[in-house]
Amino acid sequence: MRQRGRRNTRGPVQEVRDRWMITYADLITLLLIFFVILYAMSSLDGNKYGIVTDSLSETFGSGNPALDGGTGILDSTQGQTPASNSGGAAGQSSGNASGGSTGNDSGSGTDGSASSGQGPAGSGAEVPSETAVPTARELAFKEQEARLAELVGVITKYVQDNNLGDQIFVEDKPQGIAIKMSDRFLFDVGDAALKSPSLPVLQKLSGLFNGIGAVVSIEGHTDNTLVLSTSEYEDNWELSGARALSVLRFFLEKQHLNPDEFQYAGYADTRPAVSNTTEAGRQKNRRVEIIVLRQLQEVVN
Repeated sequence: MRQRGRRNTRGPVQEVRDRWMITYADLITLLLIFFVILYAMSSLDGNKYGIVTDSLSETFGSGNPALDGGTGILDSTQGQTPASNSGGAAGQSSGNASGGSTGNDSGSGTDGSASSGQGPAGSGAEVPSETAVPTARELAFKEQEARLAELVGVITKYVQDNNLGDQIFVEDKPQGIAIKMSDRFLFDVGDAALKSPSLPVLQKLSGLFNGIGAVVSIEGHTDNTLVLSTSEYEDNWELSGARALSVLRFFLEKQHLNPDEFQYAGYADTRPAVSNTTEAGRQKNRRVEIIVLRQLQEVVN
């Protein structure tokens, strides 16, 4: 009985010692399978690969296989057009935004004749995706800019022909075309009534402003010198505003222009053109600016 017991205890011990061979055999088997798979992948059959790619292309509904030289699955949304005759074989285009030809499935990229241009065959020019059609508002702005450019030319020529270069200045600002007129040309000292020699010039401007389709802003400016004690105006604010208003009333009451196209303001000495430290600078600051604003008076639908 004792011997049987000893035999039973020795048997399991021998079985546990040999179990590592099972794990080792499994590892060797897995390594063998792994190398077999690597070998199979290295010797890929070209015909079978073509069948697989064609099948995938048909699945995605693409005429330009993403796995056969295409640029991606998104190209499958583009339609097909007849292949160009100049390339010899059907070539793939680079997929421009206008949906150019993508070639056929059987011959794209097989003979190295794929087209690299996006325009007509052989031209290499890029075809725009679509012709941008300008809106009515864009056309109106272009027409207004043409009128402003014409306005600058006419006023500049008029100033030169009449030797008014020291009294009237034309400047193209970001907000519009500014016509700067000296106070000596328009008014007497401390006064806001228009002088007679200035009326022909203002009449000329009124003809140019008629139907220009933009807002005309009339702005009065002074220097930092206090108004005369004999002036009817209390300060430079009243004087600058009254001078701008005189020019405005001439356009509206004498020339009968559309009041909806005008505005005026008086800025006193708050917006000097140059420094007020010299007499020449103060003279340049005493002015009236007529600005044709770069904006449409009405919204164009």
